[in-house]
Amino acid sequence: MTSQTTTLTGCTAVQQKADRLLALTKITLKDIEDLSPAERQCLERTTTQTLAKLKGAERDIFLDKIDLIIPAATKSSIWEYNHLMISDAVARLMRHHGLMPSKSAIAEETGLSRQTINKHFAAYKAQPEFIAQMEQFKFMAPKILANVFKYASSGDMRAARLYFEMVGELHKTQTTVVNEQNNYIQINNTIISQENLKALSTEQLNQIERILTNKVDQKISRPGEITDIIRI
Repeated sequence: MTSQTTTLTGCTAVQQKADRLLALTKITLKDIEDLSPAERQCLERTTTQTLAKLKGAERDIFLDKIDLIIPAATKSSIWEYNHLMISDAVARLMRHHGLMPSKSAIAEETGLSRQTINKHFAAYKAQPEFIAQMEQFKFMAPKILANVFKYASSGDMRAARLYFEMVGELHKTQTTVVNEQNNYIQINNTIISQENLKALSTEQLNQIERILTNKVDQKISRPGEITDIIRI
């Protein structure tokens, strides 16, 4: 047997082992722990080629089959791929139809399942990859602001308006204004607050009322006289 024949026989055996693993309903880490480097490479290559050909529900089933042996980095790459496909599909469909596309339309456009799209929309904000993308956009904000300032300095009034809006948004501080109204009666140097009045008895309140009534009567009878100020 020649060396070329031996190599082909070895490759065939490796491929057959990978195919047997992929025929399982669920592949676990225990299933691949004894694989040689060549067998692992063959499994990775075959898995990648198979995933690229699948769409919709079949793709979901295959991903579920290999979920336990997929590295975290690969899962992140799959999420980023899904996100890019969905984002591009939504943009294209909106340009073409002028309205937000349905989940079914996005599924048909991307080849992803409706279930995958639903899950992506429901949980994308909490996904670490999405958070990382938002941080990248924030990281680039100063560069955009510098470009806006450049045009504003050249006399572009729209750019100047945008610049001041952006700067104002960046440096906006929220202030809380507490408007408190204090109601009280001041007679000379004596202040009677609402709390003081609530603590008085009915007879004491009636007495104060009689005093104030008499004071008002005196003001009416002598309109030219300057009297004490009552602040409420």
